[in-house]
Amino acid sequence: MNNIKDTDIRSTVRKSYKNIAIGKIKKSGCCDNGISLKKSSIDISRKIGYSEEELTNAPEEANLGLGCGNPQLIANIEKNETVIDLGSGAGFDCFLAAKKVGDNGHIIGVDMTPEMLTKARGMARKHHYRNVEFRLGEIENLPVADNVADVIISNCVINLSPDKQRVYDEAYRVLKKGGRVAISDIVLMKELTNEMKQDEKLYCG
Repeated sequence: MNNIKDTDIRSTVRKSYKNIAIGKIKKSGCCDNGISLKKSSIDISRKIGYSEEELTNAPEEANLGLGCGNPQLIANIEKNETVIDLGSGAGFDCFLAAKKVGDNGHIIGVDMTPEMLTKARGMARKHHYRNVEFRLGEIENLPVADNVADVIISNCVINLSPDKQRVYDEAYRVLKKGGRVAISDIVLMKELTNEMKQDEKLYCG
């Protein structure tokens, strides 16, 4: 039995996150099929490591409760740095990082779902984030020049990529010498069954 094609995986993931962005699917966490309320997104974020200060330092509507940890805990983001967020979604981690880098810093969020980018860009305008931009692109082919980033962050997105080595190669390309990578993600503890590998919903579940 052949595995799902890479193009099918991307299409499935993009469709799933489009539906979340436009409110067609309400989801409270990267690893469940549960119901969702604004409260549950906040509760999930607390449980995976975000502080009360962080939860109030970004637009509430940017927090969709889709992460599986807090990459900013280990990123040590500083003033004036350039930060790239791989799979930025509605922009929650980007907006948090924007506060840390200050007016002279720069945040680039990259996401392959146009509806998520529309949502994030709208919030950036509404809340006057002038040091944040969101770019359409795949994390395997970053729309970013070489040697740009001081820090790369990512929250529960690389596991969705069908070519993870390519993601790391791209991260290395866009990082400045001595740059840092902070990833929160899920990993396999044992090999998946063939049946699980064929289940498209599990790639987004």
